[in-house]
Amino acid sequence: MYNITMKTIGVFFGSRSPEHDVSIITGQLIISGLKKCGYNVIPVYIDKKGKWYSDARLSSIKFFTENPTDLDKKLEAFNIDFNKSSGKIVKQSGFLKGNVVFDIAFPAFHGQNGEDGTFQGLCEMLNVPYVGCDVTSSALTMDKVLTKMIYKANNIPTVDFVYFNLNEWRVNKKNVIQQIKSLGWPVIIKPARLGSSIGISKAKNQKELEFAIEVALHYDEKVIVEKMIENLMDVTCCLIGNDNPIPSLLQESFFGSAFFSYEDKYLKGGGAQTGNATQSIIIPARLDKKITKEIQDAAIKAYQVIGCSGIARVDFLYDKKTKKWYANEINTLPGTLYHHLWKKTGIEFEDLLKKLISFAEEKYQKKKQITYTFNSNILTQASSTKLSLKGI
Repeated sequence: MYNITMKTIGVFFGSRSPEHDVSIITGQLIISGLKKCGYNVIPVYIDKKGKWYSDARLSSIKFFTENPTDLDKKLEAFNIDFNKSSGKIVKQSGFLKGNVVFDIAFPAFHGQNGEDGTFQGLCEMLNVPYVGCDVTSSALTMDKVLTKMIYKANNIPTVDFVYFNLNEWRVNKKNVIQQIKSLGWPVIIKPARLGSSIGISKAKNQKELEFAIEVALHYDEKVIVEKMIENLMDVTCCLIGNDNPIPSLLQESFFGSAFFSYEDKYLKGGGAQTGNATQSIIIPARLDKKITKEIQDAAIKAYQVIGCSGIARVDFLYDKKTKKWYANEINTLPGTLYHHLWKKTGIEFEDLLKKLISFAEEKYQKKKQITYTFNSNILTQASSTKLSLKGI
């Protein structure tokens, strides 16, 4: 089923994002798994300043813990040969002799400048197959506001919310606060385009609200404020596939604060998002069959209407008192690929990686059937016409 022979996979991770360190963990996991599958794997790391590097030592997380600074003095720069990169990524000669060719790109980014459609756009321009969601779905799901608008347009339940940008907050703060108060206390304040629960706060009154908004604006100039579900169960459903995605079992997550924080996800007990904090998660979630099916079906619908492919994770909020569920966010590159949830679902990590590469190749072959050229005589006509614009 899987064509592994002679495949060289470039795993790209890091980048200029507050989720940079989480990306390193995901990148290391993917590199290790792909090597076990028999692929030729080359790591490509982007540091917090946006510099690109490729070096065999980047395959070990120990290298990052022992070399926290001055990587530019220890690593070789990664340079794409744009003249040769068409249908593949060609790296100019470096730590491997001669030019290195990447058959498939495997992004392991989280957050801005990587998961948000920017890297996917680069791959599209180079006509290179890549794992995961495309430019549009990656960009849409990075924005929590746009995601919720799509939910509403497709009758997918989501909690009430208010959104605004930095300029609106500075110029018309009073009106923004009034809109937020209409949601009722307490509320959750989030940067609109950031993940891993970074910059998120709970507010029970106006004083806490204003402070929380300033915190969120530190990470993004666009903020979303949501009505808080107080009798909350955090439920997660992962999906893999292209046109016909397969849902995972549902995961129920516990957390110590009012929401699923960065500490809950990655630090406490080894991190619930990594699957290490087993005392913080229950798989499958303690929901009856009817609710479980409803949430899985909603996850599939959200995945499809937004146009996801490869892999994504859809998060839900379940009100234990009213027994109502709400679609929350979509993550197009789940931290550590949520391999622990797929394992419980019956798919081992190495098999998951093979499937994702197969989905990437399937998507690439499908796109090759699309016509991207159009023959016309417009240039000939323009050259024979006296144009009014100077310099043409």
